Amino acid sequence: MLVEYSEYLIHRQWMNRALELALVAGNAGEIPVGAVIIDSSGKLIAEGENRKQRDQDPTAHAEIIAIRAAVQTLQTWRLNQCTLYVTLEPCPMCGGAIVQARIKLLVYGVDDPKTGAIRTVANIPDSAVSNHRLHVLGGILESQCRQQLQAWFASVRHSSI
Repeated sequence: MLVEYSEYLIHRQWMNRALELALVAGNAGEIPVGAVIIDSSGKLIAEGENRKQRDQDPTAHAEIIAIRAAVQTLQTWRLNQCTLYVTLEPCPMCGGAIVQARIKLLVYGVDDPKTGAIRTVANIPDSAVSNHRLHVLGGILESQCRQQLQAWFASVRHSSI
C-alpha cells in the first residue's frame, strides 16, 4: 500500500499516541501494546491499552478495549469509516474482532512472529473466513514499537532472575 508523505506523518502521529498508551500498559505490568481509533475526519474517538492482567480478562487486549470504546462513542458496531492504530500486529482474537467491526484501515507498528494474524503467522483479513476487506498498513514506527516491546521483555526477564 503506497502512502503519501502527508498521510505518513498522520500515521506517525497516531502511532506515537499508541506508543504512549503502550508505555502506560508496560509500566502497569502489562505487555506494552497500545491502540487508538480515529474516525474519517481524523478525530480521536477511542483508545486502549493492554489490561489483561489488571482486569483478569483474557480478552482485554488493547485493540478490543479500543473497539469497545469506539462502539460506545459512535453508538454502532460498524466502524467502517475508522482507522485503528496498534503498536503490535493483532492476534487471531483481535484480528477477528477488527474484521467483525468492519474497520476500514488497520495500521500497525511491528510484526508479531508468534501470534500475528494479519500478515505474519496467519492472514485473517484475506482468508475465506473474512467477510470484510480490511486495508492494512504495517511497519509504521516499526523500530520504536519493536524496541519498546524488547526492552519490556528484557526487564521482565531481568527482574525474574
